Amino acid sequence: MRDVSAKPTTLRTARARAEVTAAKPTLEAVLAHRTPKGDPLPVAKVAAIQAAKKTAEWIPYCHNIPIEHVETHFEILDDRIAIEVTVVSVARTGVEMEAMTAAAAAALTLVDMLKMIDASMTIASIRLLEKTGGKSDAHSVDPWRAHVLVCSDRISAGQFEDRSGEILASGCRSWGATEVALTIVPDDIAAIRASVEASVGAGADVLLVTGGTGIGPRDRTPEAVEPLLDLPLPGVVEALRSHGQARLGTAMLSRSVAGIMGRTVLVTVPGSPSACRDAIAVLFPALLHTKAMLLGGGHS
Repeated sequence: MRDVSAKPTTLRTARARAEVTAAKPTLEAVLAHRTPKGDPLPVAKVAAIQAAKKTAEWIPYCHNIPIEHVETHFEILDDRIAIEVTVVSVARTGVEMEAMTAAAAAALTLVDMLKMIDASMTIASIRLLEKTGGKSDAHSVDPWRAHVLVCSDRISAGQFEDRSGEILASGCRSWGATEVALTIVPDDIAAIRASVEASVGAGADVLLVTGGTGIGPRDRTPEAVEPLLDLPLPGVVEALRSHGQARLGTAMLSRSVAGIMGRTVLVTVPGSPSACRDAIAVLFPALLHTKAMLLGGGHS
């Protein structure tokens, strides 16, 4: 089973369709509510709901996720019954399989309830129509540039290998950054400020600063960065800290800051590799929305 623990919960939806072919007299009997086992459509609707909630028990690698809503519609056509099921969840992974399993269960229920009058019935297809939520739902954005700034005395002195900066840089590339610069500076307020100002001056759309956000004697990244911000973004910090605290009890000690500087959105991230992986999961695609907003775009 894939580990999704690093991902944030988001609103997920999926819509699936199944089709059951049947003879015309069978379809007429369904429309007239005169089938031997009773009206099959309400029973198939309940089957879809139950199946959506039980998908993780049937499909081995599916995660057990909360099901917030299941909506089922039937359409009786000339030679078949079409079933469409929409499933909604707030979760770390999608609900495609839940929607398809629900549609399949509804189709099987129709076959079971109608087979005694129509042995020729078949399930013609089960397919996913659409899904929303998560990375695949991110809107495409114009080319954007990222800068990753690593603040560390040991890494800048060559005593320690940089891992966190590379994680952030790779994460930016995975979200479509066309240019990613990576700079390493010591834990020095003047050096950090100079690099931040250079990055903003060079037109970086996103600046991720890692390291120096704790309470150690040389952790002064927030002091270096905060006075440079034109607008703070406390919600970004809240999201990072909440996500981290659910995974590591000491995340509350982070002093991360975030905000806007010119046309650049800047976020400071703790220096551990795990915190940087979490940051990529939490910050995107929301950070990319700031580019359009800073240019006067809307919130859609």
